[in-house]
Amino acid sequence: MSYDVIVVGGRLAGAATGMLLARQGLRVLVVDRTHFPSDTLSSHQLQPPGVARLRRWGLLDRLDATGTPPVRDVRFDVNGVVITGRYPDVAGAGALYSPRREVLDTLLVQAAREAGAEVREDTIVDELLMSEGRVRGIRSRRKGSSTATDDPAALIVGADGKHSMVAKTVGAPSRRSRTARSLGFYCYWQDVEIPAGELYSRDRRVAGAWSTDQGMVVTYVGWPASEFDAFRADPAGHVLQTLDACGTLGARVRAGRRVGPVRGTSDLPNEIRLSSGPGWALAGDAGLVMDSITGQGMGHALRDADLLSDAIVTGLGSGRLDRTLARYAKQRDAETKAMFDFTVRLASFPPPTPAERTMFAAIAERPEETSQLLGALAGSVPMTSLFSPRRLMSLTGVRGFAALARSQLRPVTPRSAPVEELPDRVA
Repeated sequence: MSYDVIVVGGRLAGAATGMLLARQGLRVLVVDRTHFPSDTLSSHQLQPPGVARLRRWGLLDRLDATGTPPVRDVRFDVNGVVITGRYPDVAGAGALYSPRREVLDTLLVQAAREAGAEVREDTIVDELLMSEGRVRGIRSRRKGSSTATDDPAALIVGADGKHSMVAKTVGAPSRRSRTARSLGFYCYWQDVEIPAGELYSRDRRVAGAWSTDQGMVVTYVGWPASEFDAFRADPAGHVLQTLDACGTLGARVRAGRRVGPVRGTSDLPNEIRLSSGPGWALAGDAGLVMDSITGQGMGHALRDADLLSDAIVTGLGSGRLDRTLARYAKQRDAETKAMFDFTVRLASFPPPTPAERTMFAAIAERPEETSQLLGALAGSVPMTSLFSPRRLMSLTGVRGFAALARSQLRPVTPRSAPVEELPDRVA
């Protein structure tokens, strides 16, 4: 059987792409080497823009039915300056969700099947089929089998993660690349009181706590990548040590109980790849991956599926598929650049600039500004507006802004200089 599109990788980006294409009547095959439900390392945060997409696709009620609660209120503690508020509304969505991946990925796989996509689990893609410089299909086999099956398609979508086989096979070059700068570890807790989402920034440490499904709380801690060896000597102890420095959070998790192991990685590269070419396209982490410190990966996966599926439907209908795919990649890059720069800088754990200190102190005294800050961190408000001269002058007044100028204020989101690269390591 010949397909219009074969999607390699069936998690968020892949399942959502398959679902959206099948809803448009295309013949779609989604293949994944795992069997769902299946867990994977994840930042957990589905920011409001991603939630808005689930709502538009008719899937938010299903997420609610899993018992994953919406989080609207956030407490952000930046070195003792406390900011509280709510996310701004995005297309009817004003909350963040933190589902476990075995919950959310399975939900989308089921939705793809219901839309008419064929989903093959436990399937390994060994190679791409090429002809005259164009990708024409895949060669795959079931796990445990040596019998290969060839499936042709007009387009192959690589949604197979940051170590994408599709990207490697087609030689997709990096458009921008920054080495790993932080490590991120998370774990689940039962019987922990958490009335709102919580974020903490301390000296070269970050932490977060969010409600997830099954009545649990997920906590995340981030350290500089250079301290990986020290952290892995006692991950559970260092998690608690970090949470103990975050107000009462440490005492609250200690009063509960941890469920399962501490999980995490220092394999947190920052890379934007060229994401389209003759007969192929990339979505999710296969085409764009960033440090999990800003929690953008899940939302970006759904955004890519949204943009890419539109480009595919338009391109196949007009006979200009390569052109519409190139526009998809260009739009994705443009929408990501400011957050990419911000993420790389945040993952480098720099000391706060005068502008940052001034802005956080001013926002703490002006609650009406909090939603704009939270919106920028969530990706629903342009990051470039957060530290704009006009905004800083509004927050600090003319004299305060002049004082900042005299302090030789440096840009908040510069292109970060490369640092010594660490080997990829996963705990």
